[in-house]
Amino acid sequence: MKIGILQCDSTMEHFRAEHGNYPGMFISLFHSVDPELEFEVYNVELEQFPQAPEKCEAYLITGSRYSVYDSKRWIENLEKYVLELHERKCPMLGICFGHQMVARALGGKTEAAEQGWGVGVQNYQTVSTQKWIQPALKKFSLLASHKDQVTKLPKNAELIAESDFCPYAAFRIDNHILTFQGHPEFQKAYSKALILYRQQILGPEVFEAGIKSLEQSIQPQEITHWMLNFLRNGTSPK
Repeated sequence: MKIGILQCDSTMEHFRAEHGNYPGMFISLFHSVDPELEFEVYNVELEQFPQAPEKCEAYLITGSRYSVYDSKRWIENLEKYVLELHERKCPMLGICFGHQMVARALGGKTEAAEQGWGVGVQNYQTVSTQKWIQPALKKFSLLASHKDQVTKLPKNAELIAESDFCPYAAFRIDNHILTFQGHPEFQKAYSKALILYRQQILGPEVFEAGIKSLEQSIQPQEITHWMLNFLRNGTSPK
């Protein structure tokens, strides 16, 4: 399988030597589950889009420091491209910004969350039973870093996971779109670096809770299995 990574941001330059860049994080994660996967990277922030959707068998939209409602040409063009992929029923994954973009593009709503920043390890409950959810987990945890949230699901979306802090933490649309608010590609060292960098923005309570949360276990490989199962099997509800 060849997955096209629609890169929506780059790590800050002073982080790059130690933590790498976002496409590399995803490639390392997916290769830890299936080394045979192929990838093509398109930096959509620089207006680099696939010449044809058929170039890849599936697409993954990354996270970003930007908001999906920011008035930037590349964000507007990405929204149009998501609509095109959806109309063609191209398999698509969305992570954080990508999760929020899919919701916005397809009729849902994304906005700054009243809850404020979500950082560090976030704990979610699985609320849907699908045959591609293997290994089966009633609960899972991922690293997160976001101040926006999906506040309304798009039409025909099914909720997959939720939390008290993030009610729409993961959803699917039909058998070709699956999205998550959390970051399975993040390592704890990178999450800690982000939290430290944003300490003043986060405030003492969120900062301290975020650092403390990094002691908890996370399940990025398990969620990657879900994503690959979903892409490969195109399953429907039991």
